Amino acid sequence: MGYRSLQSCVQDLERHGHLVRFDDPIDAHLEVAEIQRRCYLAGAPAVLFTNVLNCRFPMLGNLFGTMERARFVFRDTLDAVRKAVELKVDLNTFWKNPARYWRAPLTALHMRPRRTRHAAVMAHSCNLSDLPQLVSWPDDGGPYVTLPQVYSEDTRRPGLQASNLGMYRVQLGGNDYEHETEIGLHYQIHRGIGVHHRTALEQGKPFRVSVFVGGSPAMTLAAVMPLPEGMSELGFAGALAGHRIHMRRQGESHIYADADFCITGIVDPNRQKPEGPFGDHLGYYSLVHDFPLLKVDGVFHREGAIWPFTVVGRPPQEDTTFGQLIHEITGPVLPTVLPGVRQIHAVDAAGVHPLLLAIGSERYVPYRPSDRPAELLTQANAILGQGQLSLAKYLWIIEESCVPNLDVHEIDSFLLEVLRRVDWKRDLHFQTETTMDTLDYSGTGLNEGSKLVIAAVGVPRRRLASELPDLFKLPDGFDVPKFCMPGVLAIRGPKFALEKANDIQSELCVHLEHPSKFDGIPLIVVCDDSEFLSRTLNNFLWAVFTRSNPATDIHGVGAFVTNKHWGCTGSLVIDARIKPHHAPPLIEDQEVTGRVDAIAAGGGPLAKYL
Repeated sequence: MGYRSLQSCVQDLERHGHLVRFDDPIDAHLEVAEIQRRCYLAGAPAVLFTNVLNCRFPMLGNLFGTMERARFVFRDTLDAVRKAVELKVDLNTFWKNPARYWRAPLTALHMRPRRTRHAAVMAHSCNLSDLPQLVSWPDDGGPYVTLPQVYSEDTRRPGLQASNLGMYRVQLGGNDYEHETEIGLHYQIHRGIGVHHRTALEQGKPFRVSVFVGGSPAMTLAAVMPLPEGMSELGFAGALAGHRIHMRRQGESHIYADADFCITGIVDPNRQKPEGPFGDHLGYYSLVHDFPLLKVDGVFHREGAIWPFTVVGRPPQEDTTFGQLIHEITGPVLPTVLPGVRQIHAVDAAGVHPLLLAIGSERYVPYRPSDRPAELLTQANAILGQGQLSLAKYLWIIEESCVPNLDVHEIDSFLLEVLRRVDWKRDLHFQTETTMDTLDYSGTGLNEGSKLVIAAVGVPRRRLASELPDLFKLPDGFDVPKFCMPGVLAIRGPKFALEKANDIQSELCVHLEHPSKFDGIPLIVVCDDSEFLSRTLNNFLWAVFTRSNPATDIHGVGAFVTNKHWGCTGSLVIDARIKPHHAPPLIEDQEVTGRVDAIAAGGGPLAKYL
């Protein structure tokens, strides 16, 4: 059951037609990343690059490129893991249907890591510069490990029980890092390793960190899994792998025995160095900031080691599959964790954290119709108090009885149902001066910004328009109105300037103060390119929710403040223009694009996908 090594996974995928080999010379600097992006979008098989320039290790891309392949990789264990998560949330579930959980004892055994003296990963040592030097985007600050499993332990309670396994990007070189001896660790707020860092800081002592690459694909998924508090990533990986994870004691830490590569070292909690830039999953560069670094004391690899990698950028990309897998595993148990919440969807096309959609329930008003959000707001606050869900910037939530069988994954339908019902005078609930995703540069500073809950209940209050009202006219500087969907109008605005930061409220909103005329257009977006925004739903989601900070970029026709509550009587207006403090978007290198085009024209196993 499952794979004990990445080599066995590769062989199995190849036997079943899920993997192709690419034997031509390929450069890990930009070329392999562009090929990966094209392969993902084309639904291509996994690709084993066997001839990486200036590197003796093959690279494995697109392993999780399709849900079909991800389910195939975990075909023997995925159902057992779902059931294990159900039991972890509520053990009494077992007694309600013991036949459903007959394999639970075996899964529980697999969830216990196993100590071993033998570790395949320790067979050989090498230098950091011997590893594949993957650079994905032209302005990246150096080569990165993009599928790392970063392992740390609590200095107060060393050992496997209080360990953390997370996927935090690792910069292998560049910037001010000492060649061959230092690498950067980029871990953000609400990440498990941060707890270990804080403990080490309080104790005034360094802590050991190991970076694993490869091994069972179950370890990769475990590293990105937002598990319930107290549930071990190593335990989850064992359940998903179908066997106990083998860990070898190595000095003061533990090593994943079946990994393909392992980098060991020490983090001084008081030291940081500049890390970045890095082309990230929001579709922009995350810029240079000080982050912790690992003082490397060992680099190891197994015989026949394979280097798995991924590439992130404007979604969708391969990491989209991780989100879908996580939903498949955890979705059914959501109501037990967040009572009253029926569905949640972190919208990948909007960069995940910028936009969250949810369906809740008004359970405590049986004696009257639910004509205004009540418990729905309690549920919204509960969602924003859950781990990485707390990084959500926009949370749109609707009551389940409004539209039976509404699905949060049908994004356009969901947004339209909210817009038909929302009352901008009461249904906007801001959190200001709060935390924001580290990778989101729309806020007021690193990790700083605001949040907005939009809650909708009841019957429709408006019919959404798909045509402009008669005699529609915009003020000077605003033009090219385009409908993105019924009721949502994009308008090209003047280029953002700090000295005219309030031009939307003072000019556009004042000009549009005719609520009766515009009731069918509850949402207006001011942007730099309304043609682009209206072209596809994904364009709309990406540009609007990655380029706006609710507290500073939301305006309204007929805006007012009553008892410190902000609302508006007419259309809500979001300023989604690019601002000076925003990070630059990701753009391919045209020379590299030409070389990949030539690879496609030359035929071969990837030609039809490139």
